Amino acid sequence: MARRPEVLTSRGRSFLAAGVTLVLGGMAFGFPDLTRGGALLAGLPLVAALLTRRHTLTLRVTRTPTPARVAVDEPASVALTVENLGAASSPILMCEECLDYVLGDRPRFLVGRVETGSSRQVTYVVRSHVRGRHRLGPLRAQFGDPFGLATRHADVGAASDIVIRPKVEPLGRAGLRGVGQGLEGEVPFLVALHGEDDVSVREYRDGDDLRRVHWGATAHCGELMVRQEDRPARRRAVVLLDPRAEAHSTPGPTSSFEWSVSAVASILAHLEQADCAAFAVTARTVRAELASEPIPADEAIDLLAEEQPGNTDDLAELVRHAHWAIGAGGFIVAVVADGSDAGLAGLAALRRPGQPALALVLDSATFGTDGAPSGSRPGVAELFRRTGWSVRSVDRTTSVAAAWAGSAAYSRSPLTMGAAP
Repeated sequence: MARRPEVLTSRGRSFLAAGVTLVLGGMAFGFPDLTRGGALLAGLPLVAALLTRRHTLTLRVTRTPTPARVAVDEPASVALTVENLGAASSPILMCEECLDYVLGDRPRFLVGRVETGSSRQVTYVVRSHVRGRHRLGPLRAQFGDPFGLATRHADVGAASDIVIRPKVEPLGRAGLRGVGQGLEGEVPFLVALHGEDDVSVREYRDGDDLRRVHWGATAHCGELMVRQEDRPARRRAVVLLDPRAEAHSTPGPTSSFEWSVSAVASILAHLEQADCAAFAVTARTVRAELASEPIPADEAIDLLAEEQPGNTDDLAELVRHAHWAIGAGGFIVAVVADGSDAGLAGLAALRRPGQPALALVLDSATFGTDGAPSGSRPGVAELFRRTGWSVRSVDRTTSVAAAWAGSAAYSRSPLTMGAAP
C-alpha cells in the first residue's frame, strides 16, 4: 500500500482554528476554563489524524475482465475483488479506480468494512477505441475517523493491464481447395509409388504404443517397427504487415496503419478457421521470435494489439524473416501502404514463379483526417502487379471483408472460402 499524507477535513481545520483561538483568548484575558476548552477543541482533530495514521490497510486487489479477450470498441466488465489480509477489519473506503484515459471515466464506489479473511467485489465497465495494453489501477482509497475530522489517502494493491485487441472482421466460410499446399504436414508422395505399407511404418521409439507394432515390417527389417500415422495435409500462408510509419497516414484510430493491423488480424483468424498453417510476419512477432513458425491466431492477434509503426529498416527485417516460411511454398498476403515505395522492391520480390500472392495496397492519402491527397504513389500497386501479385486497392471506405472478397486472387487462390460474404 503506497501511503499519501494525511489531511484534515474542513471540519477538522475549523475545530483546530477555533481551539487555537480559544486558547490564545483564554491566556490573554485570564480565563483558564476557556483555555482548557480551546485545548480540547484543538486536540480533537490532531488525535483523529494520529489514529487515522496508525490504521494499516493490508488489502489484496485482483481484477478479472470479462470477456478475457476484448476488441476495440467492445465493452468489458471488470470484476474488482478487495480481500482483507490484515488482522483487523478494514474501515469503510471511498475508492476510485485509476484508469488510462482511453478506457473512459474513472469509476468511484464505496467499499464497506471487510472482515479479516473476507473479501468484497465490485464491477465496472471499460471500453476503448484504441487498441493496445492499457493500465487498470492502482485502486485509490480514502478513509477517515468516525467524526470526519481527518482523512487519509492510499493507493491499494498493484496495477494490472488489459489488452485491447484489434477489430477482427469475419471474412466468409471456411474450406480450402487442394492448391497452394506447402510442406507443412504434407502427405508423402511415395504412397502413390510404393504403396502405403512401404512408407507408413517407422522404427520403434520409446513411448510408442505397442498396439501400433507392424509385425510384418518387424520380421522383414529385423527390428521393431510401428505404423506411422500420417498427418493430413495442411495449407500454408504467410501474412506480412507493412510497418513503415512514413508510408501510412497520420496516427489515430482511423489511420491506414490501424486498418492494416485489423486486416492482418482478420486474415489470420480466417486462415485458422480454414485449418491453414499461417505465419504472421510483423515487428512484434519478429521481436518475440515467432515469425518463423505458424502460431495460433489468438496469440498472433494478442501481439498485434501492441503493434506500432516502424521504419524502412523494420520492413527489410520482416522480409528477411519471411524468406524462410515462403521458401516452403504456400500463399502470400501482404498489407502495404502506398505513401512511400521505400523498401517495397524487396517485399515484391518475395513471390516465386507460380506462387499465389495477394497485396492489399492502401491508398494512405484517403485515411487522413480530411481525406485529402497527401502525395500517395499509385506506382506501388503497379510494382506488385509487375512481379505477379494479385493487387487489391483499398481506401478509407473499404472494409476488410470487402477488400478480401473483392480481390482478384480471391476467386482462384487456395483461400477461396466458399461463396463470397
